Parts: sequence; structure tokens; C-alpha cells
Amino acid sequence: MGSVSPVTFADKEFMQKVEDNIIRPTVQGLAAEGIDYKGFIFFGLIRVDRDYSCAKAGDPMVIEYNVRMGDPETETVMLRIKSDLVDLLEGVAEGNLAEKHIEFDNRSAVCVMLVSGGYPEHYDKGYPITGIDDVKDSIVFHAGTALKDGQVVTNGGRVIAVSSYGANKAEALQKSFQEAQKIQFTKKYFRSDIGADL
Repeated sequence: MGSVSPVTFADKEFMQKVEDNIIRPTVQGLAAEGIDYKGFIFFGLIRVDRDYSCAKAGDPMVIEYNVRMGDPETETVMLRIKSDLVDLLEGVAEGNLAEKHIEFDNRSAVCVMLVSGGYPEHYDKGYPITGIDDVKDSIVFHAGTALKDGQVVTNGGRVIAVSSYGANKAEALQKSFQEAQKIQFTKKYFRSDIGADL
């Protein structure tokens, strides 16, 4: 339903745990299996809030792996990459990624997903969407849309992602919520508590 970057609790200590306990074992596991994988590995993580047999409170745990960028996380992470993404992808393909440099935008980025009423259960499709051209301070990513008789219409559960930059999370959220109001379609819904738990 939305995403925020950077995440406030992902400090150096937390990220070191991610690297040591999740990323390195995953890459070593691929190597041990003889898999020469080149591409994205998306780690869907949570920070546990109490002790478990496999993790202490505050530790990261994997909830999903994907071999593609995650949605709607991509709509904020990609906004913060200032480096040439094609150059980085070529570095992966050519085996010289270690020679490449990645630079991040220091601003916060957030995504608010506009969804069809009923999502993630049953929802109707084909409702006309208006107001996309009125969005000026955010970036609109189409997700579940289609073009029908020259009109953009709903065609999925997650319809449109409204992503914004801000000097901080609050400013970026305010922009996305404000711009999301400009886009209209029947049974439009979005959560107004994105990032509130951070």
C-alpha cells in the first residue's frame, strides 16, 4: 500500500545484521549450489519487535525473497538512486560491478499506492481515471491501468503509485497525499497511515 525510504530504524548496526545474517549467507548459498546468479535479489525484511528462537528483538528477519524489485518499494528506492542505473546493470552483466560507484539522493522518498475498492479481494475493473495530468509535484507510476478508447481506466488492484521527494519523510508524505487527491476513479482507496509506524 506504500513505502518509505530511507527507513529510520535501518541504521548502520541494523544494516550490518542484514549483511551478516541474510545477504552473505544467501550469496554463499547460491555459490555453494553452483548458481552464477546475475540480477536482482529482493529481500523483503521485517524488524522483529520481540525475542524469537531465531532472532532477538530489533533483528531483521526475511519474510520473502524475489528475483525482481519489489512493488511498491521500487517506487521509492529507484527515486533515491542518483547513479546511472544502466551503468550498474552493465556492471553486473560484465562482472565488474565492484568497479562501479552508487550514489544516493539524501532526500526522503515515499510512495502511496492508489488501489481499487475491494483490493486485495474482489475488485471491479474498467473505471475511468482522471486527474493524472494535474499531478505536478510527484511522479505517477502506472500499475493496474489500461487504455480503453483513449481513456486510462483501472485494470488491477494496485492501480497507481504516487511517489514524492521531500526534505524528510513528513514532507514527502504530505506531497504524495496531496497529489493523490487529484487522481480520481470510482472506489479509489489509499491508506493515510503510510510511514506512521516508523
